Amino acid sequence: MQHRFDDRDSAVSPLRATPRYEANSMPGQTAAHVKGLQAGSSGLLRTTLGAAAAAGAILLLFWLPAEYGIDPTRVGRLLGLTEMGEIKQQLYAEAEAEDAALSAATPTGQPEAMSPDLAMRLDAIEAQLASLVSTLQGQSGDATPQPGQVIDDSAWDSDATPSPTITPTARPEPASIAWTDEASYTLAPDEGIELKLLMNEGATAVFEWTANGSVLNFDTHGEGAGETVSYEKGRATPSQAGRLTAAFDGSHGWFWRNRTEEPVTVTLRVRGDYAELQVP
Repeated sequence: MQHRFDDRDSAVSPLRATPRYEANSMPGQTAAHVKGLQAGSSGLLRTTLGAAAAAGAILLLFWLPAEYGIDPTRVGRLLGLTEMGEIKQQLYAEAEAEDAALSAATPTGQPEAMSPDLAMRLDAIEAQLASLVSTLQGQSGDATPQPGQVIDDSAWDSDATPSPTITPTARPEPASIAWTDEASYTLAPDEGIELKLLMNEGATAVFEWTANGSVLNFDTHGEGAGETVSYEKGRATPSQAGRLTAAFDGSHGWFWRNRTEEPVTVTLRVRGDYAELQVP
C-alpha cells in the first residue's frame, strides 16, 4: 500500500528560507541608502573636492605669499604677507651667497654657520609671521611678539650695554622679600615665548629670569599707544636680574628664543609697580 506522502507528484516541498528585499530594491541589488545617508561615491567625492579647495585657498592666499612672496591674488600684499615672503627669500639668497663664498674660501669646502645678522633678521620675520597668523585666527594672548616689536636688524649681542632704563642688581635680592608673580615655560629647540608687564610710564619693576642651567637669546622691549622701545638684547644668556623702568604707558617685558638643540626651561620672577603679568 502506497502512502500518500510517498507520492512524489503530490509531496510537499521542504521548508526553505525565502530572501526578503528592502522596499524599492530588486533581488541581487544592495540597498543604496543606510540610515538615510547616501552610500554612493558622489558624497565622498564632494567632500574630497571641498577639502582640496579649502587647502588650495589657504596655500594660494597665505602660504605662497608669506613663504615665497608669490601673490597671484594680491590678497597677501594687503595683509602684509607678500612683503615678508619677499624679505625671507632675499635673506635666504644672501645666506646662500655667503655660504658659497665661505665654501670657496675654505680648503675643506665646509660652509660655516649663518651669520648672526642674518639669523636675527630671520627671527624677526618668523615672529611677525606667527603673530599675523594668530591674529587672523582670532586668538588672543599670543606668545610671540606683535608686529613692530622685535624688528631690529642688528645682531643680538651678548655683551650689549644695558639701557639706562634697566638697572642690573649688584647682588641678589634678600630672600625675605617675596616675588609677586612667577612663571615657568619649557621651550623646544627654536621655540620662542613672550611675557610682558602692564606698566605706567616711570613705573619700576624688579625682575630676575633664568634658563635653569642652559642659555637663551632674549630681547627686552615695550610697546603701547603706538610707541615701541628696545631696552636690551642678548645671545646665549644663562640668566639676568635687574630693575625695568617703563619708558611710557604700555606692555614691557621679555621675548626669549631657544637656539640650542635641547629643551630649555625659562623661569621669570617679578615684583614692583605694575598692574599685571601678561602670560600666553
